[in-house]
Amino acid sequence: MVGQSRKWMILIATTWIQAFTGTNFDFSSYSSTLKSVLGISQLQLNYLSVASDMGKAFGWCSGVSLSYFPLWSVMFMAAFMGLFGYGLQWLVIQNIISLPYILVFLLCLMAGCSICWFNTVCYVLCIRNFPANRALSLSLTISFNGVSAALYTLIANAINPSSKTLYLFLNALVPLLTSGVALVPILRQPPSEQLIPVDHVIGRDSFTFLVLYILAVITGLYLVLLNSLSSAASIARILLAGAIILLVLPLCLPGIVYAREWARRNIELVFPFDHLNFSLVEDDELELFKELVGDENSSSSNGNSYGVIDKEGCFNNMFQKERLTMLGEEHSAKMLVQRWDFWLYYIAYLCGGTIGISYSNNLGQIAQSLGHYSKLDSFVTLYSSCSFFGRLLAAAPDFLRNKVYFARTGWLAVALVPTPIAFFLLAASGSEAALRASTALIGLSSGYVFSAAVSITSELFGPNSISVNHNILITNIPIGSLLYGLLAAIVYDSHAESSSLQQNWLGEAMICMGRKCYLQTFIWWGCISLLGLVSSFALFSRTKPAYDRFERNRNRI
Repeated sequence: MVGQSRKWMILIATTWIQAFTGTNFDFSSYSSTLKSVLGISQLQLNYLSVASDMGKAFGWCSGVSLSYFPLWSVMFMAAFMGLFGYGLQWLVIQNIISLPYILVFLLCLMAGCSICWFNTVCYVLCIRNFPANRALSLSLTISFNGVSAALYTLIANAINPSSKTLYLFLNALVPLLTSGVALVPILRQPPSEQLIPVDHVIGRDSFTFLVLYILAVITGLYLVLLNSLSSAASIARILLAGAIILLVLPLCLPGIVYAREWARRNIELVFPFDHLNFSLVEDDELELFKELVGDENSSSSNGNSYGVIDKEGCFNNMFQKERLTMLGEEHSAKMLVQRWDFWLYYIAYLCGGTIGISYSNNLGQIAQSLGHYSKLDSFVTLYSSCSFFGRLLAAAPDFLRNKVYFARTGWLAVALVPTPIAFFLLAASGSEAALRASTALIGLSSGYVFSAAVSITSELFGPNSISVNHNILITNIPIGSLLYGLLAAIVYDSHAESSSLQQNWLGEAMICMGRKCYLQTFIWWGCISLLGLVSSFALFSRTKPAYDRFERNRNRI
C-alpha cells in the first residue's frame, strides 16, 4: 500500500517537472529583444533557436548516464545545465556581460540539453512506476510540458509585465527549484516488487488516472481562458496562485488511495461488490501485458519481430519488407536504425511534429511581421495551451480502446492532418483570426505527436530501451529546426532587404513587415507537412497487423 501511494507522488512530481521545464516554448517571447541586444539578423537568430533544439541531439547521453548515475543526480545535472545556459544569456540580454555570438550559441545548446535530460528522467520514472499503465502516465506527464509557456507568462506578469528579459531569468531558476521540490518523492521510489500489477490495483489506478486527467483538463482550461487577463501584475498574481493550487491539488491522491482502499476492504466485509469494477485495463490483460514487455510465443523465439511477407509485385514486396509483426520487442540502437518502420516514423515526426517547433520558434517574428506583435503573449499562450490539450488527447486510444479500437500509429496519422491545413490557411490569409486558428491547430497537432511518440516508441521498439531509442528518434528535432528555420530566415531576410518601403530597423537588427515575409515559408512548410502525413499513413499500414494481432490476443483472453 505504501508503494502504491509513493508511485502517485512520483507521478505528481513528474508533472511538476514537465510543467516548469518546457522552457523552449517561451523563446518567441524574448527572441526579438535578444535579436536587438545582439544586433543579429533573422538568420543568426534562427541558429540560436536551432542550437536550443540541437541539445536534443545529445539526449541519448542522458539515457547512457542513467546506466552509471542515480536518477536524481541526472535530474540535477539537467537543472544546472539550464541554470548556466539560461542564466548567462540573461546576463547578456541585461547588458551585464558581453559574450561573442558563438558563446551565446553554445549557451543555447546547453539549455536545450537540459530540457531533453529532464524529459528522459520523467519518461523513465513513468515507465518504472506504471508498467501496466505506461501510455496513460506518459501522456499525462508530457501534457504538462505544454503549459510551461502559460505558467512562465503568469510568473513574469506577476513580477514585471513590461519585462521580456525576465523569461530568461525564470528559465534559469525555476527548473532548479522544481527539481529540489521533486527530489523527496524521487528518492522514496517504491521497490519494483511493490509495483507488480494485480487485478484490483489496475482497476483502482485506472479510476485515479481518470480523476487526474479531469484535473489536467481543468488546469488547461483555467490557463487558456484566464491567461489573457494577466497583463496587470495584481491580477497575474491571483491567477498564478490559482494555477499553483491546481498543480498542488493532486497531492491529495495518496491520502485518497489509502482511504479508498481501507473503505473498500471494510465495506466488502458487510456488502461484497466484487462484481463492480471501473477499469481502463481489463483484468485478463495482465498476461497480455507480460507478453508485450518480453515474453512472446514461439514465432518470435529467434529474437526477430519482423517478418518478410511474400506478395506479388515489386511495390508490395518493397513496402512490406521486414514489416513489424509483434509489439514490445527490445531493439538495440543498431537494430533500430536498420528498420524501415523506424525511418517512416522518423520522417513522420520530422515533417509533422518538428515543424510545429519551428513555427513556435518563429511565432514572435510571424506576429510582428503581420502587425500583431502587441498580442504576442496571447499567441504564445495559445500555442502552449493547445499543445497541452494535444498531449492530453494522446491518451484517447487508452480510454477508448474498449469501445473504438484503432492502432496508435493510426491515431498519429490522423493527428497530423491539421498541420498542412493550418499552414495553407496562413498562406491564404494574414488576419489575426487566421493566425489564431492556425496557431491552435499546429499546437494541437504537434502536442499530440510529442506525447504519443513516447508510447509509440515503447510499443514498437521496446519499453526498456526507450531512454536511448527515443532520444535517437528526436535527433530529427535539431535537423528539422535547422532546415525549416533556415528556410524561414532566408525568405524573411530577402524580403526585408528587397523592400525599402517596408523595411524597419530594430537597433542594428533588420526586421521585415508584411505577409510576404513568411508567405513562401508557409507554402513550403505546408508541402513538407503533407510528406509527413503520407509517411505516417505508410507507418500505420505497415504496423497495423502487429496492433491487430495484439488486439486479437487481448479479446481472446
